[in-house]
Amino acid sequence: MKQNDDATVTSAAVDIKKRAISRYLQALILVGAFYFLPAGTWRFWQAWLWIAILFIPMAFVGRYLLRHDPELLRRRLQFREKRSTQKLFIKITSVYYFAALLLPGFDHRYGWSNVPAGVIFLSDLLILVGYGLFFLVMRENSFAARTVEIMPDQKVIQTGPYAVVRHPMYVAVSLMWVLTPLALGS
Repeated sequence: MKQNDDATVTSAAVDIKKRAISRYLQALILVGAFYFLPAGTWRFWQAWLWIAILFIPMAFVGRYLLRHDPELLRRRLQFREKRSTQKLFIKITSVYYFAALLLPGFDHRYGWSNVPAGVIFLSDLLILVGYGLFFLVMRENSFAARTVEIMPDQKVIQTGPYAVVRHPMYVAVSLMWVLTPLALGS
């Protein structure tokens, strides 16, 4: 019986790994398309840097979660929200999300903005700090899923970043999204 349980666990881990790699590659291609198609060129160094700042740490975090908390990784890969109020919020914020992805490319193409390189690099550095905080939240809270749900054995976290602010993941993501246009020279 133990052998079947081990095979099931191994199969589940392989499935999570395949899903994570697939989503990672899909996101990389999609984000690249959102920046480079509107820009009309591959010569958009700000977008290349931003993609590296986001996706290189993401690969390491994915690998960490696969080894240390595959259940959290599985929950993070779920996108379907169950609550109608959350679904509405996602629909409304999607407009901002897509605009935030598309506008910097058009800005690059038409030269609407002139953001100094120092501001771009500082923004990228702070985005990396935001992503670091995001990782700390996931390391501290194994229930930091993408969708809102209450899980059995879930408890209120009061340590790590949660000792400083009640919703540190929101702080991390807000920091990243507010600075993204500047990091993209827009």
